[in-house]
Amino acid sequence: MSKIFTIAQELIRDAISACYELFKVMIPVIIGVKLLQEFDLIQYVALPLKPIMGLLGLPAELGLAWATAMVNSMYAGLIVFLSLTRDMTLNTEQVTIFAVLLLIGHGFLVEGAIAQRSGAKFVFQILSRLFGAFALGLILHWTYSSSGTLQEPAVILFQSSSPVDPTLLQWIWDETKNLLSIFGIVLGLMIMMRILSAIRAVDLMNALLRPILKLIGIGPKASTITIIGFTLGLAYGGGLIINEAQSGRIDRKDVFYSLTLMGLCHSMIEDTLLMMLIGGHLSGIFWGRMLFGLVAMTILVQITRRLPQSFCNKYLWGNPRQTVQ
Repeated sequence: MSKIFTIAQELIRDAISACYELFKVMIPVIIGVKLLQEFDLIQYVALPLKPIMGLLGLPAELGLAWATAMVNSMYAGLIVFLSLTRDMTLNTEQVTIFAVLLLIGHGFLVEGAIAQRSGAKFVFQILSRLFGAFALGLILHWTYSSSGTLQEPAVILFQSSSPVDPTLLQWIWDETKNLLSIFGIVLGLMIMMRILSAIRAVDLMNALLRPILKLIGIGPKASTITIIGFTLGLAYGGGLIINEAQSGRIDRKDVFYSLTLMGLCHSMIEDTLLMMLIGGHLSGIFWGRMLFGLVAMTILVQITRRLPQSFCNKYLWGNPRQTVQ
């Protein structure tokens, strides 16, 4: 019993620590979104992304949520999404496509810095994720729309039952419940990751991934950092990824390939579970993301092998040992 109590304490402490960092960003974002809504400015802020969101079959207003995720974190974008969707009716296709945008296109400043410290060029990593998020979203939109699948109304957890035009106190209480729900999700995901590790499900995924990486063209020495990002994510596994990349044991091309794949497919367990809770469908947020990432990387490996070395050194990869000041 004492061991179970100790583990429970650790999980709660880790969840509180993680949410503290998240909420420092989220709470100002929530207040900012409320002000934009009160002054009817959402449509103008999201206007630059309107053509892109339209191509993906999404309301233009969701561009604000995606932009928030790019600059801050996926959770911050999620908070904006939940605030906006109170006045929207979205189907499962739309939520799945938006979830894909969040999964690939978030935390550019933090995760881009991790990639830079590990030896990959910051600009290429960001552009590859932006283009990758849009390309996969477009493919899913064409696929779902043409086949008529996922057109039913999405079931979005935490959707508020408060009035469309709540009082200030009602709004504060509703947002507090949302934040408490986010804490519950983070704690639940941490418990789930402990369970999956205990039953060796993560080890099984790692074993299955290694031959696929070899087939794509990523060297075996880079499989460790790839698997770290694939399962833990770039932010959570950032220290381990930087350390392994800077060790000098891995060819810098393989570091680049690994980090680029991680940009498209990272935290495949935790983030996927989170997006399922807001109504995202596994066909897009897990299988579509994984297949797209593997195919895109296979193509990228073949292209880079034909590019001049000077071009690759300048625009694609550097030396991770020289990125530390």
